[in-house]
Amino acid sequence: MEFITSWVTNIIVFVLLATVIDMLLPNSAMQKYAKMVIGLLLIAVIISPILKLFQSDFDDLLKIATSSIDEKTNHQVENLTELKKKEIQAVQDAYILKQMAVDMRTGVEEELMDQYKMEIQSLNLEVKNKDQPSLPDDLQKISIVLQQTKDQTASVEVVAKVDIDTKQSSQKSSSDLEHIRGFLAAKWAVDEEIIEFAGERGG
Repeated sequence: MEFITSWVTNIIVFVLLATVIDMLLPNSAMQKYAKMVIGLLLIAVIISPILKLFQSDFDDLLKIATSSIDEKTNHQVENLTELKKKEIQAVQDAYILKQMAVDMRTGVEEELMDQYKMEIQSLNLEVKNKDQPSLPDDLQKISIVLQQTKDQTASVEVVAKVDIDTKQSSQKSSSDLEHIRGFLAAKWAVDEEIIEFAGERGG
């Protein structure tokens, strides 16, 4: 209500002022230009509330559009940052796992060759929690491929007669693997159950 009262008052004041100016102006060629300018100003005063309304709406729309764009941009930046963090973390975890496998292999290599004449051909680690695993607590499985040392396979002794008992050979091989499993579990401070050799369980 106050806004309408102010608007009507401005129009009345302007009309009175325009009338006074029109009366004071002498009859000349300038009078018609003055009347035209006063008429344009009067139109401006009359439509000023409408212009203010449009201007207010435009400002609001501009603020909404700007905030929406900023929100989308921030959301995209956050998603991209999170994705990059996950990628970097995955690379770091893979490197840590690989480095741990190398350290584990190096730590037992010499004793394994001396005691059992075997060497680790490959060693793979599997963890329960792939996102930031806690090692060695999260170790789920240690897959190992063993092979005889080169010296052992290269040296061939000449024998007169060889008797092969498949049952004894299988039992001996299984017994050797259990000894090696126990040796590795003790060295790595892990449970024997998570150590798996190639060929076991259909592997």
